[in-house]
Amino acid sequence: MSESFTKTLAAFAAAEIKPTELASKIACLSALDWLACGFAGRNEPVAHIIRRQALADGGHEHSCLFCGGLVPARAAALVNGTVSHALDYDDTHFAHIGHPSVAIFPAAFAIGEKNKCSLPDVLSAGLIGMEASIRVGLWLGRSHYQAGFHQTATAGAFGALIAAGRLLKFDATQYETGLGLAATRAAGLKAQFGTMGKPYNAGLAAATGVEVAELVALGFDAAEHALEGPLGFGATHDGEGNQEGALADLGRHWHVEQVSHKFHACCHGLHAALEAMRSLEMAEPEIARIDVATHPRWMTVCNQQEPTTGLGAKFSYRVVLAMQILGHDTARLESYGDDALFSAPKLTSLRDRIHVTADDALAETEARVSVLRRDGQRFEARHDLNQEQEYSQREERVLQKARALLGARRAEETWLFLKHDQELKGMVGRLMGG
Repeated sequence: MSESFTKTLAAFAAAEIKPTELASKIACLSALDWLACGFAGRNEPVAHIIRRQALADGGHEHSCLFCGGLVPARAAALVNGTVSHALDYDDTHFAHIGHPSVAIFPAAFAIGEKNKCSLPDVLSAGLIGMEASIRVGLWLGRSHYQAGFHQTATAGAFGALIAAGRLLKFDATQYETGLGLAATRAAGLKAQFGTMGKPYNAGLAAATGVEVAELVALGFDAAEHALEGPLGFGATHDGEGNQEGALADLGRHWHVEQVSHKFHACCHGLHAALEAMRSLEMAEPEIARIDVATHPRWMTVCNQQEPTTGLGAKFSYRVVLAMQILGHDTARLESYGDDALFSAPKLTSLRDRIHVTADDALAETEARVSVLRRDGQRFEARHDLNQEQEYSQREERVLQKARALLGARRAEETWLFLKHDQELKGMVGRLMGG
């Protein structure tokens, strides 16, 4: 009889394991991406509210907040998870439909600062936590997401617990207890999408990881089968319980390598089409018609026909593709800030030449773009966000995004810190904008 999901995941979390070089590099890139998104989101309304509450509560000044202040580790994880997801510009993993870094890194950095851990240990813990959250997401399956649960919050809470546990030197038994206790705390609903509740879901996951890890370190116990038992998390949260698929090649294959970083400040469902169009390099006067084919799932998510605001534009194939062709940088937040742009004659003229249809033969990560030029020639491009990309290309694009969000100097300083520095103390607060 095979080991339970809990025991297998706990053994993986506690083991001295050497990830692939690529997995480690991608995790480090995600840390940069997380810091950039958190810094950029520090002035969002939800950021001001959640930070104000944490500072009002006070407590031991262990861990930094985006844009200043020191609070207990659990509060820092809550605030920083929320703030870094406020813009919805952070990384994604399509295998479990979740955002890994905003649940994991706030917990890892908060615990790391409190316990004076080295930066390499924090990044390593973050990597293991990200991989674990993806594996839990695979175990829960699509049924969990379709039932209305937000994987960033639910699977993310287990990953955050594992990242925190690595820094607290948990053994496998402590991890088993922690996973059982996290099962009674993990929560988050898709019903919150479009409100402050969505980024709050990420903060809740990070805070749960810190809280549960610290309780277990103090001797707290929990039900043995609270994750996969008859009344456990999977059974009560529409989990598929796909243990074989979720644990396949655990410790040898790293799903972290397939993390998808957002390079456009809009719904991730639009990104494959933007990348396909980008490869064609067409100018507006040449274009007679553009046909976009996408997976049916995105037709009700990001296919607004004639939005007149920046927020609406972020969910519109027709508008973002028109923006890109006309030279507006879809990676910059500022590009979506001028509502007048979306009713400008040149943009609306191009927008109305773009036609979107569903194709269930495409994967959720794919799109196909076909351009008919005015001279009668037709050009086609296809892009899959999961296709392999040279690491150097990925690094340069994440750095380009970080420069846009942080400014060139802060982006380079942050990247050097993540690659070379050994000390968290003082530097994290500076990078977060304190």
